[in-house]
Amino acid sequence: MEIESGVHHNQIKKDSWKTVLTLAYQSLGVVYGDLSTSPLYVFKNTFAEDIEHSETNEEIFGVLSFIFWTLTLIPLLKYVFIVLRADDNGEGGTFALYSLLCRHAKVNSLPSFQSADEDLSSYKKDIRSPAPSTFGARLKSSLEKYRVLQRFLLVLALLGACMVIGDGILTPAISVFSAVSGVELATAKEHHKYIEVPVACMVLIGLFALQHYGTHRVGFLFAPVVITWLFCISAIGIYNIFHWNPHVYQALSPYYMYKFLKKTQRGGWMSLGGILLCITGSEAMFADLGHFSQLSIQIAFTSIVYPSLILAYMGQAAYLSQHHVIEDDYRIGFYVSVPEKLRWPVLVIAIMAAVVGSQAIITGTFSIINQCSALGCFPRVKIVHTSSKIHGQIYIPEINWILMLLCLAVTIGFRDTKRLGNASGLAVITVMLVTTCLMSLVIVLCWHKNVLLAISFVLFFGSLEALYFSASLIKFLEGAWVPVALSLFFMAVMSVWHYGTLKKYEFDVQNKVPVDWLLGAGPTLGLVRVRGIGLIHTELVSGIPAIFSHFVANLPAFHQVLVFLCVKSVPIPHVRNEERFLVGRIGPRAHRIYRCVVRYGYRDNHKDDFEFEDELVCSIAEYIRTGGGEEETGSRNGGDDYDDDDRKEDNMVVVGSTTSASNSSGVRLCEEGDDAAGTSSSVIKTRKKVRFVIPESPRMDRSTREELREVMEARECGMAYILGHSYVRAKGGSSFIKKVVVNFGFDFLRRNCRDPTYALGSPHASTLEVGMVYHV
Repeated sequence: MEIESGVHHNQIKKDSWKTVLTLAYQSLGVVYGDLSTSPLYVFKNTFAEDIEHSETNEEIFGVLSFIFWTLTLIPLLKYVFIVLRADDNGEGGTFALYSLLCRHAKVNSLPSFQSADEDLSSYKKDIRSPAPSTFGARLKSSLEKYRVLQRFLLVLALLGACMVIGDGILTPAISVFSAVSGVELATAKEHHKYIEVPVACMVLIGLFALQHYGTHRVGFLFAPVVITWLFCISAIGIYNIFHWNPHVYQALSPYYMYKFLKKTQRGGWMSLGGILLCITGSEAMFADLGHFSQLSIQIAFTSIVYPSLILAYMGQAAYLSQHHVIEDDYRIGFYVSVPEKLRWPVLVIAIMAAVVGSQAIITGTFSIINQCSALGCFPRVKIVHTSSKIHGQIYIPEINWILMLLCLAVTIGFRDTKRLGNASGLAVITVMLVTTCLMSLVIVLCWHKNVLLAISFVLFFGSLEALYFSASLIKFLEGAWVPVALSLFFMAVMSVWHYGTLKKYEFDVQNKVPVDWLLGAGPTLGLVRVRGIGLIHTELVSGIPAIFSHFVANLPAFHQVLVFLCVKSVPIPHVRNEERFLVGRIGPRAHRIYRCVVRYGYRDNHKDDFEFEDELVCSIAEYIRTGGGEEETGSRNGGDDYDDDDRKEDNMVVVGSTTSASNSSGVRLCEEGDDAAGTSSSVIKTRKKVRFVIPESPRMDRSTREELREVMEARECGMAYILGHSYVRAKGGSSFIKKVVVNFGFDFLRRNCRDPTYALGSPHASTLEVGMVYHV
């Protein structure tokens, strides 16, 4: 599978208008499915119980005015014109903002971070320090100095991620349930509740059951479905406006909001929790930025989505302004304003649009969990890449079924859109508040704007969102407790996993073995070198892990070529192929011991196939060919307290992947059947099995050729995988809480999560696991 497809998708964004318009068309199906289905339930939730529809129409016009200005200020002004500009190398979302802040403030939650990672082209892009005397410089210094501020920033990002996961549970439930509720107009009130819930559950089960096929198989239908839906609601809206109340446009004036709140007072404030649902799905514009472009998302929203939604809400308000006597309370929803002859076709289109909108949020949930896992904040899960051509299309089986069960539970438990809306509204507005807080920091630290601009941003949008947040929180006992409970659960899982992973890494660092010990222990232990390549997987980027010394002390033998492999994530979305491998030498050249650090971005797909083995060996061969690390055997100009392992880390060399275009002139590995004839390359060959094809270069010295030959012979003999299997326990004297977290919480998650990606790709016949107890 080609994992890098779509990695530099942003390069496409500078193409012609045809490309931009094509992306805008595609974004309608992926980004706006959730937002476009909000007219199904906004008026129904708003008039559920807090306010009543009266003859004066002050309530319906006030609600319409609130909807218009909420849609204008938050999705249009905040997201389309401001937040979309805060991309992280083309990627968006909560973690993109967090990653952006970490790089600009030099704050990092990943313990395996190296100074060499700062040289990545995507890492240092557009990074410049603020002027020394500015508030931004003081804020940057405080973030770098105080760990408590760094932890607060991480917790804020994780809170946003947890609420996105909660939204992934609640949005499919309310969207599908609201779409299905159209059957209430064709059945008696006492009967429709027995139809709605089973039908909604069947649609939800089918939706989650089809996730493993991937979005790309049916994705071509998404945009036409959403476009058809937007055309339906806007056309019905225009019909209702001209047929029932052509003067409804007057209600767009902010004066009607004042009249609404003056008349309804506390009831009107509480009804804001229902009005809030009109912006459900707005965050997707920013979260899905990596798949499209800023301009394409702006064009799609301003030219199609925004006008269609405004017309739909105005049409509903126009109809309701002339219909004050409603037979039943539940008939104030969307379908009552649809002409009777069109209700069944619109019902079918609504269900399809709800499925599309739910599909987008489920895929987004998979994506955010993948990012959390890459940054060490979520237990490892199985990631299935459902498309080799479309980047970011993933499926996580365990999470999919958990989401389905929780989604069915809230649907069956609540059985009405009122409580589902209360729950969904709180999750949505919390994510928006987190984005507002992080954006204020981006304005100061990344854009280097005046602090007054950041304060104005927070006060304006923060106060508006806080108003909606308070209206949602007051409904805590009426459904809003669900996202709070879900976020607390996922936050606990993330915190326990992050804490345990951090303590485990700290144990590795404190107990790592100096290179001199390994070199000097040979005569004492009677070490024997066996043929082949030994691949020791470790999380350390310097030094020799304790797990290997434990292995050597009990079995004094290792391979003629030894490679310490570290696969790690860095706080950028993607790492270019030519910057993937970081290779260095451990100890003298004659010992044939190397270190290779493989770097992935938090949105990159990890390779775990046999092609990766060849790339790894070729990167080491290229390092040897180019004379990398020759200076390591020279004089040491550091002081006595200068750590030798850290010095060697500084001498590691970036080697491009053999699949990258920039490294096409590097060393390649050829099997016996490969055709290397007709090239101007020199070939080192042995045993007619495996060979290195080496490009034209200045004449290599004898020692380099001999080292390449030994690596090739070792590759020919096979590769063995030595994996550490650690059991983490709280050390004696630890507090009761620490013992519970480490001995029970982290241990439970470790035993039930997936092994590291590289372990899943290792052949069982060539794998050796070394167990060791870590007392942290």
